Amino acid sequence: MGSRFSLFVSSFALVALTGASALAQGGRGAGADTAYDPVREMVGRLTLAQYKATVKGLTQFGDRRQGTKRNRDALDWIEAQLKSYGCTNTERITYTYPPPNAGRAGGGRAGADSAGRGGRGGAGGRGATPQGDTVPLGCVQTGGWRFRGIRGRTGVNQDSLRQPDAKLRALNAEPTSPGQRQDVFCTKIGSTHPEEMYIIGAHMDGHGWGEAANDDGSGTALVMELARVFNGPDVKTDRSIRFALWNNEETGLNGAQAYVDQRAALQGKEEPEGSGKFPEPKWLGMIQHDMMMWDHGMPGPDGKVSPEQRREADVNVEFAITSKFADSSMKLAFFFRKSNEKYATDYPAAVGPYMTNTDSRPFQDLVPSLSLRENERGMHTGAGWNPTWHQPIDVFSTFSDKDFKLGLNAAQTTLSAVAQLTGATIRK
Repeated sequence: MGSRFSLFVSSFALVALTGASALAQGGRGAGADTAYDPVREMVGRLTLAQYKATVKGLTQFGDRRQGTKRNRDALDWIEAQLKSYGCTNTERITYTYPPPNAGRAGGGRAGADSAGRGGRGGAGGRGATPQGDTVPLGCVQTGGWRFRGIRGRTGVNQDSLRQPDAKLRALNAEPTSPGQRQDVFCTKIGSTHPEEMYIIGAHMDGHGWGEAANDDGSGTALVMELARVFNGPDVKTDRSIRFALWNNEETGLNGAQAYVDQRAALQGKEEPEGSGKFPEPKWLGMIQHDMMMWDHGMPGPDGKVSPEQRREADVNVEFAITSKFADSSMKLAFFFRKSNEKYATDYPAAVGPYMTNTDSRPFQDLVPSLSLRENERGMHTGAGWNPTWHQPIDVFSTFSDKDFKLGLNAAQTTLSAVAQLTGATIRK
């Protein structure tokens, strides 16, 4: 690892290490703690029924493809929900897509909302294959990843007729148009250090002629549920938390990149001076959530994936080993795993160093950054282990309670970790 880990330990790392040392031993089902724990009470306010209801609410807008009315309607609905939770200081980031430099060689951030996810730096992106390709049994080298075992088909469905639900097919029929785009976010203001914050994010857009229930209704619902709990009238945090729902992830992380471009230089600046208000608090960490509900294992020799969640299912916590903040991101990842051990009810967490292809990427060289998801983006999702990915079957009815519970456990993991890092308490 060498130079990739010869990085200074940020103020976040010190906070994380302090929090980690405070965690009690034990883990799921240990029952060792008898003292009142406000973090556990907050985790208990997350329920499977509420999480499912929020995912279901998002699916009423179909695949929420960027540049469509259904995408804009979904943004309005998300904002209204956030306000109803008490997170009333909602804001929006406005930008244009495609950006002015969309036509430059190599694709870059602009990319294409089409098969192959060209916006991630070249046709196909890492681990992607065009729809219809088949990959044989064995060990395959593609796009920098070495896949072992069986690869399934992957890509983006562009055929409307593969969606059997005529009503959903009609809802998703409006094509994308260039122009103005928006992200939406709100903020829990810290009572002691309003000038510092953690960003909790997910992307609200999707495509593929389904409902984008897993990619990324599952992550969007998670962020919204955390906003609901943290903005409860009796919850106080020392540091601020921002709940961000990005747009244009599927075209190359454009919404998250627009946020970074517009807001990074504003960090920690009081406005107006002497007011104690910080429109963009200093970033302490960015935690992204993208596809939370499908960990069914490797395809079989027939190319089919088990319809049941595998027994080894877990919440993957990924950081980028190549990032400028690799060391502090790794510490943050293991802090999340430790928090999962204590507070998650069903599924463990596993840490991996290959975070890629999601909205934490624009942040990774500016702040410690993580991506939580249901399985490894490169080695699992990119190898076709998730047959719902960008497909017509990414609809609410595809997923079982075991799948939804995996998303809930990811929510428990992030809520408990961030609650500790921000000094969250409950007023009695």
